[in-house]
Amino acid sequence: MIDTHCHLDMTEFTQDSDEVISRALNQGIEAIISVGADLTASHKAIDIARRYECVYVAVGIHPHEARFVDDASIEEIKQLLKNRHNKKIVALGEIGLDYFHMHSTKQEQISAFEKLLNIAKTFDIPIIIHNRDADDDMKAILKETDIKKAVLHCFSSDKKMADWAVKKGFLLSFAGNLTFKKANRIREIAASIPDESIMLETDAPYLSPEPFRGKRNEPAYMIHTARLLAELRGVTLEDIDRITTVNAKRFFSIGEMPKGEIVYKIRDRLYLNITHRCTNACNFCVRFDTDFVKGHNLKLDEEPSADDLIKAIGNPKEYKEVVFCGLGEPTLRLDVIKTVARWVKANGGKVRLNTNGLGNLINQRNIVPELSGLIDSISISLNAHDKETYNKVCKPNDTNAYDYLIQFIKDARQFIPEIMLTVVDIPDVDLQRCQQIANEMNVGFKVRHLDTVG
Repeated sequence: MIDTHCHLDMTEFTQDSDEVISRALNQGIEAIISVGADLTASHKAIDIARRYECVYVAVGIHPHEARFVDDASIEEIKQLLKNRHNKKIVALGEIGLDYFHMHSTKQEQISAFEKLLNIAKTFDIPIIIHNRDADDDMKAILKETDIKKAVLHCFSSDKKMADWAVKKGFLLSFAGNLTFKKANRIREIAASIPDESIMLETDAPYLSPEPFRGKRNEPAYMIHTARLLAELRGVTLEDIDRITTVNAKRFFSIGEMPKGEIVYKIRDRLYLNITHRCTNACNFCVRFDTDFVKGHNLKLDEEPSADDLIKAIGNPKEYKEVVFCGLGEPTLRLDVIKTVARWVKANGGKVRLNTNGLGNLINQRNIVPELSGLIDSISISLNAHDKETYNKVCKPNDTNAYDYLIQFIKDARQFIPEIMLTVVDIPDVDLQRCQQIANEMNVGFKVRHLDTVG
């Protein structure tokens, strides 16, 4: 994991910084961003980063110090960013607005914030935003900029602010206050925002998570926030580790991004990524925006063979299911499905197929009997209540695709033990009518939330 925001420059770490770093590394913390609250702190953070390979730096001026921002301090920030100190300076921050403490006036804060935003644009560097009780002014100021990479650190605003930030493409970072007993509002937000919008931090030495509340915080304690976040989002700690680490690496441009995977684990299931190709171009499909699902890179240099997949699976009994999925339509590679599924079943595993339901159209025959005994369950993307809507939102290659989809569901009922129809909750789709279709066919039904994948 990556602690995306702490303050190693503070006196609380003067006596035992070596031990703090060692405990963080032992707890699985890969990197730490030490964030400057003023110029003195920023210089100290740079010195610390020189001493520890795992430490990176954000230089900035906290809104508490806005009254001290002048031409000289702005020029000093610019000089720091010009040098970048062997690429250890990875962000500008923390900067922003704080209308709770009001150590500087609103106008002083706004003026300083705008000047620092201009620097961020000039140097094309990510920003770390401090925002407390200032949502309206924060949105108004950022609306006038073209800042692309920003994180609202230690997020504590409401869902309206969270939705606005996510829509802007900003990230939200959560600290130890997520574990506090009265943090229900923040927990609901942390549970619901898209995977690609979330990061973790400590804000150490502040905001120690339970069970260390009241004591000095440090990067090693981030594991407790991560565990709660995993629980809130219904995934494993391993999943949260991977998701937030990928987001942090992409945001700060540090470390190596994961390579493409042909098999990938989410929760207790193993997914098989066998193709990027698809016969649909759905309006809501994530493959047009990203190659990543739950922190896994699904970009394929070439489509894997059945032997490649079997070798990568290992022991299929270790997983609740082995699922043909990925970012493309698996039935484009029907022979691979049959070969691998037969091997998984022979070795004690269970098999699920996630499909757009157009396998018969793709292969120009009824393929469902060929799946009998190989596929234990099948998830079929219905995604529309009628043909016209399907063609509008799913954009199939064949305008009669919906008819084939409905027939595929009917055929599957004869050969596949468990069938689930899924629908993405987008405005054009009548969810009640889709539910009715599932009921009439006596199959399962599930609504998938837009932008929630895996």
